[in-house]
Parts: sequence; C-alpha cells; structure tokens
Amino acid sequence: MSSPLVFEASAPSAASGQGPPTSLERAYLELLHPPSTGIGKPGRSYDTISFQFNPNELAFTKAARWRRSPQRNTRRSGVPQFQGPDPCKLTLEMFFDATDTLDDKVAKAVDKLFSCVVPTDKTLASAQSCPPWVVLRWGLLNGFTAFVSNVTARFTLFTPGGLPIRAVCSVTMEEIAGVPPRQNPTSGARTTIDVHVLVAGETLAAVAYRAYGDPSRWRVVAEANGIDDPMRVRPGTRLLVPAFEELTGGR
Repeated sequence: MSSPLVFEASAPSAASGQGPPTSLERAYLELLHPPSTGIGKPGRSYDTISFQFNPNELAFTKAARWRRSPQRNTRRSGVPQFQGPDPCKLTLEMFFDATDTLDDKVAKAVDKLFSCVVPTDKTLASAQSCPPWVVLRWGLLNGFTAFVSNVTARFTLFTPGGLPIRAVCSVTMEEIAGVPPRQNPTSGARTTIDVHVLVAGETLAAVAYRAYGDPSRWRVVAEANGIDDPMRVRPGTRLLVPAFEELTGGR
C-alpha cells in the first residue's frame, strides 16, 4: 500500500556516509512544461521561482469523497459510499522584499507567480493551452506535481513613486496525479518495478546497478524519468525504474 504522504524526505543511508545537509537550502518552485496531450508526465523544467525567505510552514489538505443517498421514511441517514480520494492541496506563503535595493524585483516575482495560472507561450502556440505544472523543491523534500489554482498577492510597502517593494503572496497548489499506474505488459508499454527515492550522494549509475546489475544502464532510468542532465538530479527525486525484462533483449 502506498503512503498517503505527499512529501518524502529520504534519509541518507549509512552506507552512503552522507548526513543531512548543514548548509542553507533555498526553497523554490520548479515550472515544468505540461504534456502536449494534457495527461501523462510533464516535460522538461523551463524556469524556477525562488523563495527569498524559506517558508515557516506548509499547509497540506487531503480529503476523501463520500456520497450519501437520501433515505425516505426512515429516521437514519443512508449508508455512505466511498467515491475516492480528493487531490492533495498545498497552501504556502512567499514573502518578497526589495527595501535594500528599491528595484522592481518584487513586482517581477509576483508577475512570475501570476504566470502560473495562465497558459504558457508554448501551449498557446500549439493550440493546447495549459498553465505550467509546478513542483515545490526544498532540500531533500520533493513535493507532488501540481497546478497552481490560486495566487493572492498583497503589496504592503511602496516607494514614494509607487513602486511595490514588499509583498506577501499566498499560493494554493493542487495535486495533478500520483505515481503513474503500471502498464499492461501485453500493450508493449514499458512497466515499472520500483519507485526509488534518490538519496544524497547517490547517482543514476548506482540506481541502475541496484536494479539491473549494470551501472551503464543509467540512461534507461534517465529516459524513463525525462532527465537530460544526470548530474543535476537532486536528492529526494522520485525515480521510476523500468522492469528489467522490458529492456531491449532483456540483457
């Protein structure tokens, strides 16, 4: 049974010799190209929105949906029927301040957040309009893939000329999907046998050796997860590991 947690902090293994990071890790929102069909895994990362100050709290909401049919001629309500879980929702605050520079970086940061609720230029050009998909990244924590459903920005300080130099933004993100289900082996689609969370100091070659006994097969893992640069994969990343028998020739 999969864990209901939407955040996974992967504890470094004793064999890796790595401890928790001691330096400051800056949180950021990673913007991903949405899939061309609207479903499936997202495209590559194309931008980030950095937190100027790391959040003090993250508020998650997870609910179950039940339906209860009305019952006539009875003093009791009907038996509820489970309809499935609702998506996870994450609400967070981002604080921006430019009182030291008196420039327009606050306005630019807010504009970037608002761009998360309008279609990207790429999807508009292809007539498949869709906003970016977003993931919260923070050190070893790896958030779920989501869309931004709401952004509220409050400008709280201005220059004498009317330029906003301080803002508090409330952002609501809603989960798009969990781990993709296994594919039918007879369909010809690649299946997965594992979901591996990358720990500090671990490489794709090490993941490939663990799964296939051959570190040179790291490209299979990279391709399955849409990774272009294996050296930039962050600890805490969830990796889908294709089944060995689905590899070419099963070798």
